[in-house]
Amino acid sequence: MRRKSLICALLALVCFRASSQDMNLRLRNFDSSYPGVEELDSRVLSFMREWRLKGLSLSVARNDSLVFSKGYGWADEEASESMRPGSIMRVASVSKLITAIGIMVLVDRGELSLRDRLFTEDGLLSEFRDCIRDTTAYAITVENLLRHEAGFDERRFDPMFSTEQVMKHYGLKKIPGAGDILRCILSERLAFYPGTDKRYSNLGYAVLSLVIEKVTGRSYESWIQENVLEPAGCFDMHIGGNYLSQRLPGEVRYYPSETNATAREYNGSGRTVNRSYGGSNITALQGAGGWVASAPELARLVSSVNGCPILKDIISAESVADMTRYYDESTYPLGWISVNPDEGWTRTGTLAGTTALIRVFPDGECWIVLTNTGTWKGPAFSRHTKEFVGECREMVYYSLPAQNLF
Repeated sequence: MRRKSLICALLALVCFRASSQDMNLRLRNFDSSYPGVEELDSRVLSFMREWRLKGLSLSVARNDSLVFSKGYGWADEEASESMRPGSIMRVASVSKLITAIGIMVLVDRGELSLRDRLFTEDGLLSEFRDCIRDTTAYAITVENLLRHEAGFDERRFDPMFSTEQVMKHYGLKKIPGAGDILRCILSERLAFYPGTDKRYSNLGYAVLSLVIEKVTGRSYESWIQENVLEPAGCFDMHIGGNYLSQRLPGEVRYYPSETNATAREYNGSGRTVNRSYGGSNITALQGAGGWVASAPELARLVSSVNGCPILKDIISAESVADMTRYYDESTYPLGWISVNPDEGWTRTGTLAGTTALIRVFPDGECWIVLTNTGTWKGPAFSRHTKEFVGECREMVYYSLPAQNLF
Protein backbone atom coordinates (compact mmCIF):
# COMPACT_ATOMS: atom_id res chain seq x y z
CA MET A 1 0.00 0.00 0.00
CA ARG A 2 2.82 2.40 0.89
CA ARG A 3 4.55 1.50 -2.38
CA LYS A 4 1.37 2.30 -4.33
CA SER A 5 1.07 5.65 -2.54
CA LEU A 6 4.68 6.45 -3.35
CA ILE A 7 4.13 5.65 -7.02
CA CYS A 8 1.04 7.88 -7.08
CA ALA A 9 2.98 10.69 -5.44
CA LEU A 10 5.78 10.39 -8.01
CA LEU A 11 3.28 10.40 -10.87
CA ALA A 12 1.63 13.49 -9.42
CA LEU A 13 5.03 15.19 -9.21
CA VAL A 14 5.77 14.35 -12.86
CA CYS A 15 2.39 15.72 -13.97
CA PHE A 16 2.94 18.86 -11.89
CA ARG A 17 6.35 19.42 -13.43
CA ALA A 18 4.97 18.96 -16.94
CA SER A 19 2.01 21.26 -16.36
CA SER A 20 4.27 23.83 -14.69
CA GLN A 21 6.60 23.79 -17.67
CA ASP A 22 3.62 24.26 -20.00
CA MET A 23 2.31 27.17 -17.94
CA ASN A 24 5.73 28.84 -17.82
CA LEU A 25 5.99 28.64 -21.60
CA ARG A 26 2.56 30.19 -21.99
CA LEU A 27 3.23 33.07 -19.62
CA ARG A 28 6.83 34.12 -20.31
CA ASN A 29 7.14 36.73 -23.06
CA PHE A 30 10.56 38.03 -24.01
CA ASP A 31 11.70 41.31 -22.45
CA SER A 32 11.57 43.82 -25.33
CA SER A 33 13.86 46.34 -23.61
CA TYR A 34 17.00 44.95 -25.26
CA PRO A 35 18.54 47.03 -28.08
CA GLY A 36 17.26 46.06 -31.50
CA VAL A 37 14.20 44.17 -30.28
CA GLU A 38 11.87 47.13 -30.80
CA GLU A 39 12.94 47.18 -34.43
CA LEU A 40 12.21 43.44 -34.62
CA ASP A 41 8.78 43.95 -33.06
CA SER A 42 8.03 46.64 -35.63
CA ARG A 43 9.06 44.35 -38.51
CA VAL A 44 6.94 41.48 -37.19
CA LEU A 45 3.88 43.69 -36.87
CA SER A 46 4.35 45.13 -40.38
CA PHE A 47 4.67 41.57 -41.74
CA MET A 48 1.43 40.64 -39.98
CA ARG A 49 -0.35 43.69 -41.41
CA GLU A 50 0.95 42.97 -44.90
CA TRP A 51 -0.41 39.41 -44.85
CA ARG A 52 -3.42 40.09 -42.58
CA LEU A 53 -2.26 37.62 -39.94
CA LYS A 54 -4.30 37.47 -36.74
CA GLY A 55 -1.50 36.02 -34.63
CA LEU A 56 2.14 34.95 -34.83
CA SER A 57 4.54 33.20 -32.46
CA LEU A 58 8.30 33.59 -32.86
CA SER A 59 11.11 31.73 -31.09
CA VAL A 60 14.89 31.83 -31.56
CA ALA A 61 17.40 29.33 -30.17
CA ARG A 62 21.20 29.52 -30.12
CA ASN A 63 23.55 26.79 -28.97
CA ASP A 64 20.61 24.80 -27.56
CA SER A 65 19.42 27.83 -25.55
CA LEU A 66 16.12 29.62 -26.15
CA VAL A 67 17.15 33.29 -26.37
CA PHE A 68 13.92 34.81 -27.70
CA SER A 69 10.26 33.83 -27.51
CA LYS A 70 7.30 36.09 -28.08
CA GLY A 71 3.68 36.03 -29.21
CA TYR A 72 2.16 38.77 -31.36
CA GLY A 73 -1.46 39.61 -32.10
CA TRP A 74 -4.39 37.35 -31.32
CA ALA A 75 -4.53 33.70 -30.37
CA ASP A 76 -8.32 34.09 -30.41
CA GLU A 77 -9.56 37.47 -31.59
CA GLU A 78 -13.21 36.75 -30.73
CA ALA A 79 -12.27 35.99 -27.13
CA SER A 80 -9.71 38.84 -26.95
CA GLU A 81 -7.03 36.26 -26.12
CA SER A 82 -3.50 37.41 -26.94
CA MET A 83 -0.94 35.15 -28.59
CA ARG A 84 1.61 33.90 -26.06
CA PRO A 85 4.95 32.19 -26.66
CA GLY A 86 3.49 28.88 -25.53
CA SER A 87 0.20 29.12 -27.42
CA ILE A 88 -0.10 25.82 -29.26
CA MET A 89 -1.24 25.51 -32.87
CA ARG A 90 -1.30 23.12 -35.78
CA VAL A 91 2.14 22.75 -37.32
CA ALA A 92 1.03 20.95 -40.50
CA SER A 93 3.91 19.24 -42.33
CA VAL A 94 6.39 20.10 -39.59
CA SER A 95 4.77 16.92 -38.22
CA LYS A 96 6.85 15.01 -40.78
CA LEU A 97 10.02 16.03 -38.97
CA ILE A 98 8.59 14.64 -35.72
CA THR A 99 7.73 11.36 -37.46
CA ALA A 100 11.18 11.08 -39.03
CA ILE A 101 12.80 11.58 -35.62
CA GLY A 102 10.60 8.79 -34.26
CA ILE A 103 11.77 6.48 -37.05
CA MET A 104 15.42 7.30 -36.26
CA VAL A 105 14.83 6.53 -32.56
CA LEU A 106 13.66 3.06 -33.64
CA VAL A 107 16.67 2.72 -35.96
CA ASP A 108 19.03 3.59 -33.10
CA ARG A 109 17.34 0.96 -30.94
CA GLY A 110 17.75 -1.67 -33.65
CA GLU A 111 13.99 -2.16 -33.97
CA LEU A 112 13.94 -1.37 -37.68
CA SER A 113 16.22 -0.36 -40.55
CA LEU A 114 15.80 2.30 -43.22
CA ARG A 115 16.21 -0.55 -45.73
CA ASP A 116 13.33 -2.58 -44.29
CA ARG A 117 10.61 -3.30 -46.81
CA LEU A 118 6.94 -2.86 -46.03
CA PHE A 119 4.92 -5.25 -48.16
CA THR A 120 7.04 -8.37 -48.64
CA GLU A 121 5.90 -11.54 -46.88
CA ASP A 122 7.99 -10.66 -43.85
CA GLY A 123 7.60 -6.89 -44.32
CA LEU A 124 6.66 -4.34 -41.69
CA LEU A 125 3.12 -4.00 -43.09
CA SER A 126 2.68 -7.39 -44.72
CA GLU A 127 -1.02 -7.39 -43.78
CA PHE A 128 -1.61 -5.04 -46.74
CA ARG A 129 -0.29 -7.52 -49.31
CA ASP A 130 -3.76 -8.76 -50.24
CA CYS A 131 -4.72 -5.44 -51.85
CA ILE A 132 -1.56 -4.81 -53.89
CA ARG A 133 -2.14 -4.50 -57.65
CA ASP A 134 1.32 -3.34 -58.70
CA THR A 135 3.97 -5.81 -57.51
CA THR A 136 6.65 -3.10 -57.65
CA ALA A 137 5.12 -1.98 -54.33
CA TYR A 138 6.99 -4.88 -52.74
CA ALA A 139 10.18 -2.83 -53.21
CA ILE A 140 9.00 0.09 -51.03
CA THR A 141 11.30 0.68 -48.06
CA VAL A 142 11.14 2.88 -44.97
CA GLU A 143 13.70 5.20 -46.56
CA ASN A 144 11.58 5.51 -49.71
CA LEU A 145 8.72 6.81 -47.58
CA LEU A 146 10.95 9.25 -45.71
CA ARG A 147 12.34 10.65 -48.97
CA HIS A 148 8.98 10.75 -50.84
CA GLU A 149 10.27 8.07 -53.24
CA ALA A 150 7.69 5.32 -52.66
CA GLY A 151 5.89 5.78 -56.01
CA PHE A 152 2.70 7.38 -54.68
CA ASP A 153 1.34 9.99 -57.09
CA GLU A 154 -0.78 12.71 -55.49
CA ARG A 155 -0.95 15.11 -58.43
CA ARG A 156 -4.47 13.99 -59.41
CA PHE A 157 -5.64 14.35 -55.81
CA ASP A 158 -4.05 14.05 -52.39
CA PRO A 159 -5.92 11.20 -50.66
CA MET A 160 -5.08 12.56 -47.21
CA PHE A 161 -6.87 15.83 -48.07
CA SER A 162 -9.64 14.39 -50.29
CA THR A 163 -11.59 12.16 -47.93
CA GLU A 164 -14.93 12.69 -49.66
CA GLN A 165 -13.40 11.98 -53.07
CA VAL A 166 -11.70 8.82 -51.78
CA MET A 167 -14.97 7.56 -50.30
CA LYS A 168 -16.83 8.10 -53.56
CA HIS A 169 -14.09 6.79 -55.86
CA TYR A 170 -13.49 3.59 -53.88
CA GLY A 171 -17.06 3.04 -52.66
CA LEU A 172 -16.25 3.42 -48.95
CA LYS A 173 -19.18 3.67 -46.52
CA LYS A 174 -17.24 5.06 -43.55
CA ILE A 175 -14.66 7.77 -43.06
CA PRO A 176 -11.29 6.18 -43.92
CA GLY A 177 -8.22 6.25 -41.72
CA ALA A 178 -4.66 6.03 -43.00
CA GLY A 179 -4.81 2.25 -43.27
CA ASP A 180 -8.04 2.35 -45.30
CA ILE A 181 -6.57 4.96 -47.64
CA LEU A 182 -3.39 2.91 -48.05
CA ARG A 183 -5.44 -0.12 -49.11
CA CYS A 184 -7.21 1.98 -51.71
CA ILE A 185 -4.00 3.45 -53.15
CA LEU A 186 -2.26 0.05 -53.24
CA SER A 187 -5.10 -1.21 -55.46
CA GLU A 188 -3.80 1.21 -58.12
CA ARG A 189 -0.53 1.21 -60.05
CA LEU A 190 2.43 3.14 -58.66
CA ALA A 191 3.59 6.21 -60.58
CA PHE A 192 7.19 5.00 -60.68
CA TYR A 193 9.44 2.25 -59.36
CA PRO A 194 10.29 3.00 -55.69
CA GLY A 195 13.55 4.89 -55.29
CA THR A 196 13.82 6.05 -58.93
CA ASP A 197 11.92 9.35 -58.66
CA LYS A 198 10.29 11.61 -56.08
CA ARG A 199 6.77 12.96 -55.57
CA TYR A 200 5.92 14.78 -52.35
CA SER A 201 3.56 12.49 -50.43
CA ASN A 202 1.45 13.09 -47.35
CA LEU A 203 0.30 9.48 -47.60
CA GLY A 204 3.90 8.29 -47.25
CA TYR A 205 4.25 9.88 -43.81
CA ALA A 206 0.82 8.66 -42.74
CA VAL A 207 2.10 5.17 -43.64
CA LEU A 208 5.21 5.80 -41.51
CA SER A 209 2.81 6.47 -38.63
CA LEU A 210 1.37 2.99 -39.23
CA VAL A 211 4.91 1.56 -39.27
CA ILE A 212 5.62 3.10 -35.87
CA GLU A 213 2.39 1.62 -34.49
CA LYS A 214 3.18 -1.82 -35.91
CA VAL A 215 6.75 -1.93 -34.61
CA THR A 216 5.95 -0.56 -31.15
CA GLY A 217 2.48 -2.01 -30.55
CA ARG A 218 1.37 1.44 -29.36
CA SER A 219 -0.68 4.28 -30.76
CA TYR A 220 1.42 6.64 -32.87
CA GLU A 221 0.66 9.67 -30.68
CA SER A 222 1.36 8.08 -27.31
CA TRP A 223 4.56 6.39 -28.46
CA ILE A 224 5.94 9.60 -30.00
CA GLN A 225 5.06 11.57 -26.88
CA GLU A 226 6.81 9.09 -24.56
CA ASN A 227 9.84 8.22 -26.72
CA VAL A 228 10.54 11.40 -28.70
CA LEU A 229 8.87 14.46 -27.22
CA GLU A 230 9.21 13.91 -23.47
CA PRO A 231 12.90 12.90 -23.72
CA ALA A 232 13.40 16.14 -25.66
CA GLY A 233 11.66 18.14 -22.91
CA CYS A 234 8.42 18.73 -24.85
CA PHE A 235 5.26 18.14 -22.80
CA ASP A 236 2.52 20.06 -24.63
CA MET A 237 2.43 18.53 -28.11
CA HIS A 238 -0.58 16.52 -29.32
CA ILE A 239 -2.43 15.27 -32.36
CA GLY A 240 -5.07 17.92 -33.03
CA GLY A 241 -8.79 17.72 -33.64
CA ASN A 242 -10.85 18.62 -36.68
CA TYR A 243 -13.36 21.05 -35.20
CA LEU A 244 -13.41 24.14 -33.00
CA SER A 245 -15.22 22.12 -30.33
CA GLN A 246 -12.18 19.79 -30.19
CA ARG A 247 -9.70 22.60 -29.50
CA LEU A 248 -7.05 21.66 -26.94
CA PRO A 249 -6.25 23.68 -23.79
CA GLY A 250 -4.01 26.57 -24.85
CA GLU A 251 -4.70 26.02 -28.56
CA VAL A 252 -5.31 29.04 -30.79
CA ARG A 253 -8.27 29.71 -33.06
CA TYR A 254 -7.54 29.29 -36.78
CA TYR A 255 -8.47 31.77 -39.50
CA PRO A 256 -8.47 30.54 -43.11
CA SER A 257 -7.61 32.81 -46.01
CA GLU A 258 -10.33 35.36 -46.71
CA THR A 259 -10.25 34.32 -50.37
CA ASN A 260 -10.70 30.61 -49.59
CA ALA A 261 -12.57 30.58 -46.29
CA THR A 262 -15.09 27.76 -46.77
CA ALA A 263 -15.08 24.17 -47.99
CA ARG A 264 -17.29 21.12 -48.19
CA GLU A 265 -17.08 19.15 -44.97
CA TYR A 266 -14.47 16.42 -45.35
CA ASN A 267 -16.82 13.59 -44.27
CA GLY A 268 -19.19 13.82 -47.21
CA SER A 269 -22.04 15.44 -45.30
CA GLY A 270 -22.51 17.96 -48.09
CA ARG A 271 -22.35 20.86 -45.64
CA THR A 272 -20.28 23.99 -46.22
CA VAL A 273 -17.96 24.66 -43.28
CA ASN A 274 -15.15 26.95 -42.18
CA ARG A 275 -12.18 25.47 -44.08
CA SER A 276 -10.09 25.35 -40.88
CA TYR A 277 -12.75 23.42 -38.97
CA GLY A 278 -14.06 20.42 -40.89
CA GLY A 279 -12.55 21.06 -44.31
CA SER A 280 -9.90 18.36 -43.76
CA ASN A 281 -9.46 15.32 -41.53
CA ILE A 282 -6.56 16.67 -39.47
CA THR A 283 -6.62 13.80 -36.98
CA ALA A 284 -6.21 11.18 -39.73
CA LEU A 285 -3.06 12.91 -40.97
CA GLN A 286 -1.19 11.71 -37.88
CA GLY A 287 2.54 11.95 -38.62
CA ALA A 288 1.99 13.64 -41.97
CA GLY A 289 0.43 16.80 -40.56
CA GLY A 290 -1.59 16.25 -37.40
CA TRP A 291 0.61 17.66 -34.61
CA VAL A 292 -0.19 20.72 -32.50
CA ALA A 293 2.74 22.44 -30.76
CA SER A 294 4.18 25.75 -29.56
CA ALA A 295 7.15 27.54 -31.09
CA PRO A 296 9.36 27.21 -27.95
CA GLU A 297 8.77 23.45 -27.73
CA LEU A 298 9.59 23.02 -31.40
CA ALA A 299 12.82 24.90 -30.70
CA ARG A 300 13.47 22.48 -27.84
CA LEU A 301 12.84 19.52 -30.15
CA VAL A 302 15.23 20.83 -32.80
CA SER A 303 17.85 21.38 -30.10
CA SER A 304 17.59 17.68 -29.27
CA VAL A 305 18.42 16.52 -32.82
CA ASN A 306 20.92 19.12 -34.07
CA GLY A 307 24.24 17.59 -33.05
CA CYS A 308 25.07 20.42 -30.64
CA PRO A 309 26.66 18.91 -27.50
CA ILE A 310 25.14 21.35 -24.98
CA LEU A 311 21.71 19.71 -24.88
CA LYS A 312 21.94 15.92 -25.17
CA ASP A 313 20.47 14.70 -28.44
CA ILE A 314 17.75 12.04 -28.33
CA ILE A 315 19.13 10.32 -31.44
CA SER A 316 22.65 9.19 -32.26
CA ALA A 317 25.20 11.32 -34.06
CA GLU A 318 24.91 8.88 -36.97
CA SER A 319 21.16 9.46 -37.16
CA VAL A 320 21.57 13.25 -36.99
CA ALA A 321 24.03 12.96 -39.89
CA ASP A 322 21.63 10.73 -41.85
CA MET A 323 18.77 13.20 -41.39
CA THR A 324 20.81 16.22 -42.49
CA ARG A 325 23.02 14.74 -45.20
CA TYR A 326 22.83 16.72 -48.43
CA TYR A 327 22.93 14.82 -51.73
CA ASP A 328 21.50 17.22 -54.32
CA GLU A 329 18.44 19.38 -54.93
CA SER A 330 16.53 16.42 -56.40
CA THR A 331 16.77 14.30 -53.22
CA TYR A 332 14.56 14.94 -50.22
CA PRO A 333 16.28 14.65 -46.81
CA LEU A 334 14.80 12.60 -43.97
CA GLY A 335 12.02 14.63 -42.36
CA TRP A 336 13.42 18.04 -43.32
CA ILE A 337 12.29 19.71 -46.54
CA SER A 338 15.77 21.05 -47.32
CA VAL A 339 19.27 20.67 -45.85
CA ASN A 340 21.27 22.79 -48.28
CA PRO A 341 24.68 23.37 -46.63
CA ASP A 342 24.76 27.00 -47.81
CA GLU A 343 21.32 27.83 -46.39
CA GLY A 344 20.93 25.46 -43.45
CA TRP A 345 18.01 23.16 -42.63
CA THR A 346 14.40 24.01 -43.31
CA ARG A 347 11.02 22.46 -42.51
CA THR A 348 7.76 24.09 -43.58
CA GLY A 349 4.09 23.34 -43.09
CA THR A 350 0.76 24.75 -44.30
CA LEU A 351 -2.86 24.01 -43.53
CA ALA A 352 -5.99 26.14 -43.83
CA GLY A 353 -5.41 28.70 -41.08
CA THR A 354 -1.83 27.64 -40.28
CA THR A 355 1.69 28.34 -41.49
CA ALA A 356 4.75 26.85 -39.78
CA LEU A 357 8.45 27.34 -40.45
CA ILE A 358 11.58 25.95 -38.83
CA ARG A 359 14.81 27.42 -40.19
CA VAL A 360 18.19 26.36 -38.81
CA PHE A 361 21.03 28.49 -40.17
CA PRO A 362 24.50 27.07 -40.93
CA ASP A 363 25.83 28.54 -37.66
CA GLY A 364 23.18 26.56 -35.73
CA GLU A 365 20.83 29.42 -34.89
CA CYS A 366 17.23 28.21 -35.11
CA TRP A 367 14.23 30.43 -35.93
CA ILE A 368 10.67 29.19 -35.63
CA VAL A 369 7.57 31.02 -36.84
CA LEU A 370 4.00 29.80 -36.35
CA THR A 371 0.88 31.66 -37.47
CA ASN A 372 -2.82 30.95 -37.00
CA THR A 373 -3.95 32.56 -40.26
CA GLY A 374 -4.03 31.38 -43.85
CA THR A 375 -3.11 33.57 -46.83
CA TRP A 376 -4.07 33.59 -50.49
CA LYS A 377 -0.57 32.30 -51.28
CA GLY A 378 -1.24 28.94 -49.62
CA PRO A 379 1.91 26.78 -49.34
CA ALA A 380 3.87 29.39 -51.34
CA PHE A 381 3.58 31.71 -48.34
CA SER A 382 6.40 29.70 -46.71
CA ARG A 383 8.86 31.36 -49.09
CA HIS A 384 7.83 34.79 -47.84
CA THR A 385 8.09 33.62 -44.23
CA LYS A 386 11.58 32.30 -44.91
CA GLU A 387 12.66 35.65 -46.36
CA PHE A 388 11.05 37.47 -43.42
CA VAL A 389 13.07 35.36 -40.97
CA GLY A 390 16.27 36.23 -42.83
CA GLU A 391 15.50 39.94 -42.49
CA CYS A 392 14.67 39.63 -38.79
CA ARG A 393 17.85 37.70 -38.05
CA GLU A 394 19.97 40.48 -39.56
CA MET A 395 18.23 43.02 -37.30
CA VAL A 396 18.97 41.30 -34.00
CA TYR A 397 21.93 39.01 -34.67
CA TYR A 398 24.27 41.04 -32.43
CA SER A 399 21.71 42.29 -29.92
CA LEU A 400 19.88 39.22 -28.56
CA PRO A 401 21.19 38.49 -25.06
CA ALA A 402 22.94 35.31 -23.98
CA GLN A 403 20.21 33.67 -21.90
CA ASN A 404 18.11 30.51 -21.82
CA LEU A 405 14.32 30.75 -21.58
CA PHE A 406 13.85 26.98 -21.70
